[in-house]
Amino acid sequence: MKTTVHKPWTMSSPEFVGLMALTQALQAVAIDAMLPALGAISADLGVASSNQRQLIVGVFLLFSGIGSLIPGALADRFGRKPVLLGCVAGYTAMMLFSALAPNFTTLLVARALAGLCSSGMAVLPLAIIRDRFEGDKMARTQSLISVVFMVVPMIAPTLGQFVLLFAGWRWIFGIMATMAVLVFIWASIRLTETLHPDFRQPVQPTVILRNLRLTLSTRAAIGYVLGAALVQGALFGFINTVEQLVGEHFGAGRNFPLVFGGMALCMAAANFTNSRIVERFGTRRVSQAALVAYIVFAGVQLFLALRPDETIWQFVPIMVLNMCMMGFIGANFSSIALQPFARIAGSAASVQVFVRMIIGASMGIVIGQSYDGTALPLAVSLMLASVCSLGLVLFSERGRLFRRLHYPGKAWPPAEN
Repeated sequence: MKTTVHKPWTMSSPEFVGLMALTQALQAVAIDAMLPALGAISADLGVASSNQRQLIVGVFLLFSGIGSLIPGALADRFGRKPVLLGCVAGYTAMMLFSALAPNFTTLLVARALAGLCSSGMAVLPLAIIRDRFEGDKMARTQSLISVVFMVVPMIAPTLGQFVLLFAGWRWIFGIMATMAVLVFIWASIRLTETLHPDFRQPVQPTVILRNLRLTLSTRAAIGYVLGAALVQGALFGFINTVEQLVGEHFGAGRNFPLVFGGMALCMAAANFTNSRIVERFGTRRVSQAALVAYIVFAGVQLFLALRPDETIWQFVPIMVLNMCMMGFIGANFSSIALQPFARIAGSAASVQVFVRMIIGASMGIVIGQSYDGTALPLAVSLMLASVCSLGLVLFSERGRLFRRLHYPGKAWPPAEN
């Protein structure tokens, strides 16, 4: 196979973390910035059911998962950078389309197309990180990116609320389009192609199916992929219902963005802590311990939800603990699952994100539509998801938990001399 000469890697670590975080955050801001505006959108576009407005979030997440199979295979053939830039450009166009939507159906179509484009923003940063690092170093880098990434969900609802004070909900989509343009310019100027020239894969159905089968049949990875999907699904269920649950049922009202932002801040702190300890203790030990703790906190949440007088002061602290455990689970599960696939990192990331997003988004919609004015459907989902996730991890680990595996660090492309 013909090789190509790559430019040396010139990005500093902080710049790389910032660019990857902002790229991933474009997908998150398309969800979280809308939360304070769901009521205004449903009123403006004539949506009768309060649960129906959740589809603005649920449809976006579902199509983000459906689209995840595409960018990885393309990136394994044509490189990470051109595919990423194409996805960002499509996302920008769909944000503008959403801003101009004349009715609810058109808005859902625009959100679905935006979700398809945003899938590359979830898949390609993972492939780029896997190109550059492996093992605990990869988990540490992803955790640092997650710290910066979580800042956006913290401020996004507040940003959306601020926009609503001075302009209509359509301007929220305009701000998201502007953010995407900034990412496009930054990546086009500064990002170096990370795909190893010897690892390029042809875009052929047989090759794609082979990579798909390999990714789904690797026992060491699939349990972590499915386990992460279940935990992520419970989180999506929370996101789908949080505005109704915290803002309306528990009475946070106009303070909802502050409450939600504070919860996201705690999750960001957990990701930062993970980045500091994961190389010392190992991805498996940290994430598996966090999953066991998650099960305990989910049990407490279920106990409180069964009581008729649960308050916001009971719900929020325990939910924060669950979200903190997700901060230790997410980046580490992703790193463990991608470790076996150096040569097909793009395709493997696509398949894994596809599985996580399809299962997670579907769970999120089901949990959201099961909302009955209490925290009970969410609490049951947290408990079931975490217990099943532990069983899947045990499958991948052949019944052994808290092992420590060591991998040599690596970097590609070569650093600048």
